[in-house]
Amino acid sequence: AGTAIAMADVKDPVFASGAMGGGAAVVPSEGAVYAPVSGTITVLAETGHAIGLLSDGGAEVLIHIGIDTVNLKGGPFTPHTQVGARVSKGDLLMDVDLDAISAAGLDTTTMVVVTNTDDYGSVEGKTGQVNFGDDLVSLS
Repeated sequence: AGTAIAMADVKDPVFASGAMGGGAAVVPSEGAVYAPVSGTITVLAETGHAIGLLSDGGAEVLIHIGIDTVNLKGGPFTPHTQVGARVSKGDLLMDVDLDAISAAGLDTTTMVVVTNTDDYGSVEGKTGQVNFGDDLVSLS
């Protein structure tokens, strides 16, 4: 839940440029990350700041929690999944202490990127207010 913004508006040049792929970002209003799709967890960064999923439809999805949060060495992140786990859309993947990220002077914006964007004709991210369960990115 929070405010979805265009990837181009993310305050990180790698994500804003689209180099990682298309998608959307959320300035979160609560510290929980839920599976945006059903699929399998392929990556869970040791530092907790990033989760990779392979959706049942073949989309490779990267959820990157905050900007430069790798430097927090896992402190604000409590995972509720593991690599190889099967998840359904809406399953809780991670609890995040947003206050700890902000207190460290870092941006809490969370990117949801389709890293195999080139496999699709279009990858469109939603903008504006989003709530739990809303579709954030559409593929065609």
